[in-house]
Amino acid sequence: MIRKLAAFLVVVATLALAGCGYNDLQRQDEGIKAAWSEVLNQYQRRADLVPNLVNTVKGYAAQEQTVLTEVTNARANVAGIKATPELVNDPAAFQKFVKAQSELTGALSRLMVVVENYPQLKSDALFRDLQSQLEGTENRIAVARNRYIKTVQEYNTTVRTFPTNLTAMVFKMDTKPNFTVENEAVISTPPKVDFGKTPGAQSAPAPAAKTSASADGKATPAPTPEPSTDLLKKGY
Repeated sequence: MIRKLAAFLVVVATLALAGCGYNDLQRQDEGIKAAWSEVLNQYQRRADLVPNLVNTVKGYAAQEQTVLTEVTNARANVAGIKATPELVNDPAAFQKFVKAQSELTGALSRLMVVVENYPQLKSDALFRDLQSQLEGTENRIAVARNRYIKTVQEYNTTVRTFPTNLTAMVFKMDTKPNFTVENEAVISTPPKVDFGKTPGAQSAPAPAAKTSASADGKATPAPTPEPSTDLLKKGY
């Protein structure tokens, strides 16, 4: 009798948990872990490319020490953060990680702008291979981030929606941190560079002098403004 009662209670508890969204929460939580692991994997792939990329650029553009140092330091900051699956349970640590990755993204973008000034570097086979790998990795990062964002949105909605919010409260399943709109904007915005402005490239005032010289419609050999004005006054 006791065994039957215990079995009945187990069945009731199972149905109750299933009906209140417990299984959905667990499934979505596992989905977040998988999506986050893929994000970390792609970020690590990018970080592994940075040393070879910096060394290759340095071989042709050693004088660009500032931007090379920025990339190296940004990569070091990323490496200094312990990225684990549990990071998604700590909003402060998550934001620190996102900020470090964003800084590395910006530094790499500036490095690619500098590369445009070195044709020989752009034609180097090793550099072109690294650049291709970097571009492919950035695309994979974008896909992985997008998958993580959607997975977290689904989970957070479940956590906040009645009656599953009661289940989440009982089992202490809180919302997960996500990439913000600001993060996405920074990463998706290309660096703004004005290649048209160079020192000393000012327009010469000569054309204005030519216009005033030809005002009388006569072809005269490079007249100065003052004589031409005198001729007009005399009716020539």
